[in-house]
Amino acid sequence: MSDLTAKEQRAVRITLRFLRVRAGGVWAPVAKALHTKANTISKTVSGSREVTASLALRVARLLGVGVDDLLSGSHMSSRVCQHCGHPPDDFVDEETVVE
Repeated sequence: MSDLTAKEQRAVRITLRFLRVRAGGVWAPVAKALHTKANTISKTVSGSREVTASLALRVARLLGVGVDDLLSGSHMSSRVCQHCGHPPDDFVDEETVVE
């Protein structure tokens, strides 16, 4: 059983997907940066393993964000795809969209 709520785990999983996209679509560099195995990350993201507090802490450190920001999802744009982690083509740090 995880120490994290389902919502917190979801926020970490979305962030891991985003990191995979930024790493060229593969888990190996993400796993290396988090000091774990790619298979472990893959199973965690797929939901067959729970997100541990230790993994969440390592993800927050890697990104240089607070753990609370990571767990709430506030560290990342809401425009990032929650299913694949891919940012839109016009991804910017701003939330403002000009129509």
